[in-house]
Amino acid sequence: MAEAPKKPFIIAAVQAAPVMLDRDATVEKACRLIDQAAGQGAKLVVFPECFIPTYPLWVWFIPPKQTEELRELYTELLGNAVTVPGPVTDRLCEVAREHDVSLAVGINEINAEASGTTVFNTLLFLDANGTIVCKRRKLMPTVGERLVHGFGDGSTFQIAEMSVGRVSGLICWENYMPLARFAMWAWGAQIHLAPTWDRGEPWLSTLRHTAKEGRVYVVGCCSAVRRNDVPDRLAFKEKYLPPDLEWINPGLSAIADPDGKWLAGPVEKKEEILYATVEPAMLVGPRFQLDPAGHYGRPDVFELKVHRERRPMVRIVERGEEPDLIG
Repeated sequence: MAEAPKKPFIIAAVQAAPVMLDRDATVEKACRLIDQAAGQGAKLVVFPECFIPTYPLWVWFIPPKQTEELRELYTELLGNAVTVPGPVTDRLCEVAREHDVSLAVGINEINAEASGTTVFNTLLFLDANGTIVCKRRKLMPTVGERLVHGFGDGSTFQIAEMSVGRVSGLICWENYMPLARFAMWAWGAQIHLAPTWDRGEPWLSTLRHTAKEGRVYVVGCCSAVRRNDVPDRLAFKEKYLPPDLEWINPGLSAIADPDGKWLAGPVEKKEEILYATVEPAMLVGPRFQLDPAGHYGRPDVFELKVHRERRPMVRIVERGEEPDLIG
């Protein structure tokens, strides 16, 4: 288990728009933003949900029955999605190592372990030494997202043991899953990441509640996307996005302390990097009153089981071996 931080350090939430459906250009933009945040002393830099190569915002505008249009966009999304590990993670690891900064990056991840044609909504954790710590696939895509993203399983449900401490992450409305949150607190989370596409109320109240409940620093990080950020070549822009719609998502990223108080943000309708300082004493002091996985946990009354076994698509049984499940 990673040690608790002993000195204050800076965390950063990047509120920015990706270069939509252009993986390589978005990665390079991310690298420039990491360089900027590191220049301000940040030791942990967080990016929004599905930042590389974009959050599939069209699912909130195109009716589900329009399968041909959705197929076309899915094909382009898959073509710009990320394999873990792969060239994109190599580039991000290089930048993390160069700047001595830990990263958490929202990506669209290819299921390279199986068909190679399903996309997961994944939060990728990279440490300051340039290594991949772990990845977290979103357990439950929300409403229209189910037209795009696969369902993550327990095999990636974990916190990240990083040089900055124990970092948990739940993606967007996973933060409304009480048992998922409790698992993070029970595993000793100190900094909690909430990359998202949601904004406004009650989402902002959720960030503050989560910070207070878990006694953790919470980083809410969202893309700020204008209609002009959608390439003109994408037909759905003209057909489905109202011409007077300036901001598709205004962002409203924010950082809260373990008492649920804002340290930075919310920031609206602009691209900006938010900064806040993690004070080690704040990871302990507030738990005097409330420790959700300590004296407030009551394991004599409540019990949570997390199933972490891997569930492969195919299990091969060789001659002479014990029968095993297939499928």
